[in-house]
Amino acid sequence: MGLFRKKGKLKREYDDKLMTLMIKQKKQWENSRRFEAITIEEHPRSLVQKKMQKAKYFYLFKEARIRRIEGNYLD
Repeated sequence: MGLFRKKGKLKREYDDKLMTLMIKQKKQWENSRRFEAITIEEHPRSLVQKKMQKAKYFYLFKEARIRRIEGNYLD
C-alpha cells in the first residue's frame, strides 16, 4: 500500500518543479521580448535567444498539458 502513496507524492513533487520551471522560463521569455522592444538595432544573437526562450516555454507548457497539471500558476 505504501507504494501508491509514494507515487502520488513524487508526481506532486515533480509537478511543482515543472511549474516553477515554467514560471521561470516565462519570465525569461518576457524579459527577452521587452529587451527586443527597447533596442534600436536587433542583434542576431538576441533574436536566437528570444526564439530559444519561447521554444523552451512552450515545450514546458506542452509537458504540463500531458501531465494534466491544473492550476493558476501562470497568472
